[in-house]
Amino acid sequence: MELSTRITNITGGGSDGWGVFYRARQMRRDGVPVTELTIGEHDIGTDADILAAMHAAAVGGHTGYAEVPGIASLRSKVAARIQDRTGVPTTADNILITPGGQAALFAAHSAVCNQGDVALYIDPYYATYPGTIRAVGATARAIVTSPETAFQPSGAAIQAQAQDAVSLLINSPNNPTGAVYSHATLAGIADACQAHDLWLISDEVYDTQVWDGTHISPRSLPGMVERTLVVGSMSKSHAMTGSRVGWICAPAEVVTHLINLATHTTYGVAGFIQDAAEFALGQGDAVEQAVAAPFKRRRELTLQALAGQNVVRPLPVQGAMYAMLDIRATGLSGEAFANGLLDAEHIAVMPGESFGVAAAGHIRVAMTVDDDRYVAALKQLVRFAQAQVSQ
Repeated sequence: MELSTRITNITGGGSDGWGVFYRARQMRRDGVPVTELTIGEHDIGTDADILAAMHAAAVGGHTGYAEVPGIASLRSKVAARIQDRTGVPTTADNILITPGGQAALFAAHSAVCNQGDVALYIDPYYATYPGTIRAVGATARAIVTSPETAFQPSGAAIQAQAQDAVSLLINSPNNPTGAVYSHATLAGIADACQAHDLWLISDEVYDTQVWDGTHISPRSLPGMVERTLVVGSMSKSHAMTGSRVGWICAPAEVVTHLINLATHTTYGVAGFIQDAAEFALGQGDAVEQAVAAPFKRRRELTLQALAGQNVVRPLPVQGAMYAMLDIRATGLSGEAFANGLLDAEHIAVMPGESFGVAAAGHIRVAMTVDDDRYVAALKQLVRFAQAQVSQ
């Protein structure tokens, strides 16, 4: 007997690039104090009022099977949030509630890709993107960007790779680079999608974390509403990472088929979790701003800590909870730098190579520890980098 090639090929037959992260976790289990600047996990936790709403819903009995598409009131609230922020008419019929953004990414690609289809994504990328595409039986093809253009993808580069493709996955604000796609970038993406009849899957889970520029949902651009599937989540906006509640916003016909998929896979999201999400969204922008505030503040601390030297250079930190740092002046790869930093300073960062070829010679820093510890770690990082140059 053999396993399916679909499941054995999810990682493409290679490493997932997370060796530094796994080593850091093992060091911590062994009692070594490590400052982890690796994954996008808030250091403030889910707000107590949201947890209280979750507890009340569970104790109140909302622990049985919930409606598979999502409870009607939550779907309506998500739709209203999207319409208010984008100006695009949106109703509950456009919304499927999912077990987090990752399940939404899988469902979206399941909806638009047949076995063997080519699905495009942008490099650098969030670590699960190519594996998610492979998991639905499609062929993952990268559109490689450049640090010299702040990792903004060009329409021309997309068009050059799109001749036989069926979909394109983008992410703005971007993990891992922190880039916020400009209107010109998104217009080029829209043109390429329409020219080659591509579905666009837009991962917008960081839409509340914009420090420079403006978040534009490509669904709001001319000719894009009927070909765009938007992925959203409570994880980053409300620090509800472990609650696993997200959504897809798509044309109503697409959502009808996505509901069929959910019926045969996840069978929905726990009702008490959905009640907590609805409560959280009902608290308005103030809650989202409070969750985002530490990262906005640490973005400025990052720029201050790295000022006055040119061995470690930050790329524009426009959004999300990460900073992408160029360490090519050290002569080390991102992986070698990250492993050396972990061994010498007990600071864990993600190698740029974990996110594709475009970020080679870079590292990603998650701004996810308290301010004093974060600044101290950045200063240690710079000293380590400078020592590599002087060797």
